[in-house]
Amino acid sequence: MNATTEIRLTSFSHGGGCGCKIAPGVLADILKSTRGLPVMPPQLLVGIETGDDAAVYELNPTQALIATTDFFMPIVDDAYDFGRIAATNAISDVYAMGGTPIMALALVGMPIDKLPVAVIGRILQGGESICAQAGIPIAGGHTIDSVEPIYGLVVLGLTHPGKVKKNSGAKLGDLLILGKPLGVGVLSAAVKKNKIDANGYSELIANTTKLNTPGPLLADLPEVHALTDVTGFGLLGHLLGLCRGSNLGAMLRMAQIPLLEGVERMAAEGLLTGASGRNWASYGDDVSLGANITGAHKTLLTDPQTSGGLLVSCAPASADEVLRIFRREGFAKAAVIGEMRAGAPRVTVT
Repeated sequence: MNATTEIRLTSFSHGGGCGCKIAPGVLADILKSTRGLPVMPPQLLVGIETGDDAAVYELNPTQALIATTDFFMPIVDDAYDFGRIAATNAISDVYAMGGTPIMALALVGMPIDKLPVAVIGRILQGGESICAQAGIPIAGGHTIDSVEPIYGLVVLGLTHPGKVKKNSGAKLGDLLILGKPLGVGVLSAAVKKNKIDANGYSELIANTTKLNTPGPLLADLPEVHALTDVTGFGLLGHLLGLCRGSNLGAMLRMAQIPLLEGVERMAAEGLLTGASGRNWASYGDDVSLGANITGAHKTLLTDPQTSGGLLVSCAPASADEVLRIFRREGFAKAAVIGEMRAGAPRVTVT
C-alpha cells in the first residue's frame, strides 16, 4: 500500500465494500412489500424468491442469461485497487450461478467537487483490468455526481439452463466447501484505522481481486447441488440463505474454516466492521454456537466478505473433484468446512 496516498478514499464513505449492504433482517422487511407482484414468466429460472446471487432467464433450450449488479463505497484508499475489488466482486455473482460472464456495464457515482479526475480515472482503470482478466468488455454504463464514491458493475453471463446452480438445491448429507478464507472485513477495518501492515494489505488485495473462476467448472458436475458466494452477510448469513432455500440445517466445524493470516488475532483485538454486529442481530437466533466458539470466531463468521469465496454444497463422493477444481484454479486454501443436515434451517458451529 502506498503510505503517501494524499487522498484517502475510505474517508469519504460511511462503510466500505460489501459492509455497505443493508442488514439482512432489514432487507427482508423491505422486500416483503415486493412479494406477490405480477406473475413471473416461466422463462425466469431464478428471481428474488430465495435471495440468490443473480437473476437467470432462459433464452432457449441451450442458453440462459444471467444478470446481476453490485456496487459499493471504497474498501481501500488506492483508487486502482478499489476499482479492481469492486469489479471482481460484481463478476463473482455470475460465477456463483455457474455461468460465464460475457459483458459488463459500469456504475459510477463520484463526488466530482472532491475527487480529482485522475483518481476517478484510476478507479475505472482498475475495473477495466479485472474485466480484461475475465475476458469481457465494459460496454457502457452510467455516471452520477454523488456525495460518496460509488463504483461497481452490471454483469451479464450465459449458462446452460440445466446447469444453473441455485442456492436452494442442497441435499441432505452434502459436504460444504468454501473457496476463499474469511477475514476481509477485519482487514478492511484495519485499513480504515491505519492498523494494517504491507503483508496484510497484500493479502487483502490478493483475496478480493481473485476471480471465482471455478464457478462454471463446478456447474459441469451433477453432484454439485447448490452454489453461492460469501459476501456482505458473512459466511453464516449466506449459508443460512442456502439452508432456507433447501429446507435443511447445516453444521460447521470452526477449526476447518480457512482464515486470512492474522485476522483471528485482529478480531480478538476489536478490529471489526459495524456490519458484523448488524449481521448477527439479523440472524443470530438461527445459529447455535458451541462452547469453544470465541468472540473472535463469531466476528469472523459474521464478517462481511467483499469479493468472498464460493460456497459449494456437494455430494460427498464429488468433494475431491470439487477441491481439485479449486486447486487447479489457484484456490489453495479451499476446504471442506461442514455438512448439510436434517432439521430446521439453522446453522450449528462446533
